[in-house]
Amino acid sequence: MIQASELILNPDGSIYHLNLKPENLANTIIFVGDQDRVEKVTTHFDTIEFSTQKREFKTQTGFYKGKRISVISTGIGPDNIDIVLNELDALVNIDFETRKIKEKLSSLNIIRIGTSGSLQENIPVDSFVVSQYAIGLDNMLRSYCIDTVSNPEIETAFIQQTNWDLHKGKPYVISSSDTLSKVFISNETHKGFTATAGGFYGPQGRVLRLNIQDRNLNQKMDQFNYNGIQITNLEMETAAIYGLAVLLGHQAISLNAIIANRANGTFSNKPYETIDKLIRYTLDKLLQ
Repeated sequence: MIQASELILNPDGSIYHLNLKPENLANTIIFVGDQDRVEKVTTHFDTIEFSTQKREFKTQTGFYKGKRISVISTGIGPDNIDIVLNELDALVNIDFETRKIKEKLSSLNIIRIGTSGSLQENIPVDSFVVSQYAIGLDNMLRSYCIDTVSNPEIETAFIQQTNWDLHKGKPYVISSSDTLSKVFISNETHKGFTATAGGFYGPQGRVLRLNIQDRNLNQKMDQFNYNGIQITNLEMETAAIYGLAVLLGHQAISLNAIIANRANGTFSNKPYETIDKLIRYTLDKLLQ
């Protein structure tokens, strides 16, 4: 039996942070970072059957053209993803009454919709990137046993090509779900290799008042190449989502609306239109 200190429930029986009960959750889940973006997705729904919010975690579950979908805001960063993925898994794979793991496990389909800047000149603003791989530059996932799901060859190449300082921890590379990749990759998308940073400022090479360990890291990441695989964009969630999803037996894919291109210094003049287009692309692909 899982102790109360490990599986924390609210007085109403919902999971601690997400404030959800098992019946509130659909098998298909869309992740957004910003809580205000939840309704930008669900505005396309035919009906909404359930809504809740606790802290930055907002959830709405409803139907899009007959398909039941939950939309959840994760907030920012790998630490939040650790909370969200573990609590979602608990909702479907742990019996809250007995506090025991269910004999028959369930697999969720998790689709992240985000915005990002491209690192490569050939991926223009207003395009879509579907991440086939993600590299985690944070240490969160290293708290788990990941050797069976990571890609050590790419990790080693990244460490060598960027002269990565291992005092910051060892980067990890995780693949997306093959099943969901086949659904979302099309001639309207670019195949991506997404870097996930553990912070917004120093970890992404931004300098305000503090010096950073490697001022040239972003340039090295731009130039990284492993058998034709290049890092396409930089954000703060995808690698953590991929890692926890595969460890827990779920399917995950990350889609990014590219609203900036750092290589040529351009920024979209219609970012909200591009984001909405990606939302509609995602919803329609889920019906296939």
